[in-house]
Amino acid sequence: MAVDQMDCRNWDEELYRNAILQARETLARTVFRTAFAPNPNANPNPNSDYIVTASSDGSVASYSISSCLEMGCGNARGQNWLLAEPEFLVQGHDGPAYDVKFYDDSLLLSCGDDGRIRGWKWQDILGNEAPMQGGNLKPVLDLVNPQHKGPWGALSPIPENNAIAVDSQSGSIYAAAGDSCAYCWDVEKSKVKMVFKGHSHYLHCIVSCNLSNQVITGSEDGTARIWDCKSGKCIHVIDPRKDEKSKVSFPSVNCIALDLSESWLVCGKGRSLSLWNLAARDCVTTATTGASVQDVVFDKNQILAVGAEPLLTRLNMNGDVLSKIQCAPQSVFSISLHPSGVTAVSGYGALVDIISQFGSHACTFRCRGLQVEYSS
Repeated sequence: MAVDQMDCRNWDEELYRNAILQARETLARTVFRTAFAPNPNANPNPNSDYIVTASSDGSVASYSISSCLEMGCGNARGQNWLLAEPEFLVQGHDGPAYDVKFYDDSLLLSCGDDGRIRGWKWQDILGNEAPMQGGNLKPVLDLVNPQHKGPWGALSPIPENNAIAVDSQSGSIYAAAGDSCAYCWDVEKSKVKMVFKGHSHYLHCIVSCNLSNQVITGSEDGTARIWDCKSGKCIHVIDPRKDEKSKVSFPSVNCIALDLSESWLVCGKGRSLSLWNLAARDCVTTATTGASVQDVVFDKNQILAVGAEPLLTRLNMNGDVLSKIQCAPQSVFSISLHPSGVTAVSGYGALVDIISQFGSHACTFRCRGLQVEYSS
């Protein structure tokens, strides 16, 4: 039997080479964003739900959490995380896919480095019979950022989309772009209906204030800006560097988040978090983190933050650290909250780590990427 296993007569060097390259490519990929799929049940169970990912290879995929648990992903520890099989996998973008959001619980949206926003009907994804690469499911929405015209009619490159936000009540999608502008798209007409100009550098993040008909953007120029969606004008500039309570300044606002009441805004910049009362336009709390902050969300009256370290940090509104949970990705780019209180974090190594409301690791898996053909 041992001789048969070592028989080299059927050795396929090209197949072996491609397998090694695929494995290394998987370890080097990054999941930039995750989102829990909408669940119509009144009492949602995260173990029966789907989670959607946007990755650095341009793929957009969905995974069944229950299927991952059946594979044994919940039992894997150390560096032996299992490669999960997606329910749906498509080449969403040319270049990295940076964000995924759900529009009106029916449309899955993604954006990426190619300057596009694409949308697929979620029910079509659930019924798709060809989940792997090569499936024929086409997007029902395909928006492309405008190019700027320069001297002699030369067109600029298409600016990338680094993040998106949605307001289904007004039929709008907002995009934070690489040309220092934010774009408001009309979903029905597939046209830009407003451009927000004022930042001096590209945008990292954007959130929609649906109650006040405003959007807030965060930029590489070190500021966050509040925009009126009716006029398109900037109504307030949040500059943490000018805040007297902050002892340290950082050049870039990497991430922002709103609480459910839309009264509080948290900004992540470098190794710093600042909490702002939007009604008073005042910074009330600052906190220092152990590494650069890359995503932040509100969990009721608490703040969750992740960054360039394998930790999920929970803070109160005073900036005091309540807990630090070790997580699988060595660098974490995304936090997603399930209505049940379960948290999903994702990042480097194509890893998704699902953490229960009690802090235990319910499920950890690697995402499968697109099949890449390597030439000799």
